[in-house]
Amino acid sequence: MRILLFTGKGGVGKSTLAAATACASAAAGHRTLVLSTDAAHSLADALDVAPSAEPSEVEENLWLQHVDAQDRFERSWRDIQGYLLSVLDVAGVDPVAAEELTVIPGAEEVLALLEVRAQARSGAWDVLVVDCAPTAETLRLLALPEALGWYMTRVLPVERRVVKALKPVLTRAAGVPMPGDSVFDAIERLHAELDDVRAVLTGPETSVRLVLTPESVVLAEARRAYTFLTLFGYTVDAAVVNRVFPDDGADAWRTAWVESQRRVLADAADSFAGLDLRTSVYRDSEPVGRDELLDLARTVYDGSDPLAAPGDRTGLRVRPFPGGRVLSFPLPLAAQDEVRLARKGDELVVSVASYRRLLTLPSGLARHRVTGARVRDGEIQVRFADPTSADQPDAGTTRQETT
Repeated sequence: MRILLFTGKGGVGKSTLAAATACASAAAGHRTLVLSTDAAHSLADALDVAPSAEPSEVEENLWLQHVDAQDRFERSWRDIQGYLLSVLDVAGVDPVAAEELTVIPGAEEVLALLEVRAQARSGAWDVLVVDCAPTAETLRLLALPEALGWYMTRVLPVERRVVKALKPVLTRAAGVPMPGDSVFDAIERLHAELDDVRAVLTGPETSVRLVLTPESVVLAEARRAYTFLTLFGYTVDAAVVNRVFPDDGADAWRTAWVESQRRVLADAADSFAGLDLRTSVYRDSEPVGRDELLDLARTVYDGSDPLAAPGDRTGLRVRPFPGGRVLSFPLPLAAQDEVRLARKGDELVVSVASYRRLLTLPSGLARHRVTGARVRDGEIQVRFADPTSADQPDAGTTRQETT
């Protein structure tokens, strides 16, 4: 099964390009579901059909679904929310206010990813095209399953045992009800589902496509998205620059825009070297409906397969060097001074700007000590010395912290 995720800054046309790709897939005979996790839900507008919370057939081989995030939230969060409401009730919080307080900001969008997982695991589709939320929200969503993993494996089991053993005492002392097994079960079930979301979205048949317009600010955000998505193990296989002015020399105003966009396109080519970089001309009207979307797909993909799977997926690599090992993984477009490292036992914490990933070290490296790190050729390289080695840290390494 092929899964394509489209994301980009709000307003760049990602929904339209996701719909166009889905139409091309369906026209090629693949059973295709195009699904939106974006609260804006523009897919139905692009396809010129009525929205639907469940997969509905809009053309031959093409189904559309706008995920009902509220419904997903209620199904997956019900037990946890019920416990939180009971705590707030004891504290005397107004029921209406309590209802609002138990809804974690962004939770609905996170749980919308569970529908992506459900459809991917259903076996009903050949191709799943996902119109994601705008870039910043997408990054937070895709980072969540791994971030929760640390809490679930280290904190929750201890917390559950403590609460179970001391529940009567804690309830009397705190004056509020302690969570029961159903709450812990719900948290563990939710984590397992989100962990499977990550497995689906980092699988060999899944890739992300960045959509941007030829503007410097938009390009800067797309560059950051490329770095952070790669940091968390997601494969970006293409970038589509949308709304490029044709160079027809119509007037001075258009000529100035063409020249400005040409400079951004040159920067995009440098930024996304190694990716499939495509452009889409600025049309005289918005592409709406199957026929216009198919024409858009033909222009963008220009005879190539719109479903082409990514090539070599380079992940974590460990190679020997005298006295130790070097661990490396892709980190495109990251600057040396914005990457920080910290060592926590058998984990390596890699931070880029406000995003952080915890990497569990291979057993062969767990006893080694970090002696240096650098960002070079689009990847981070961390040097480990054998326990018996007298090797000293490299000069000019990334900032490191030890915990």
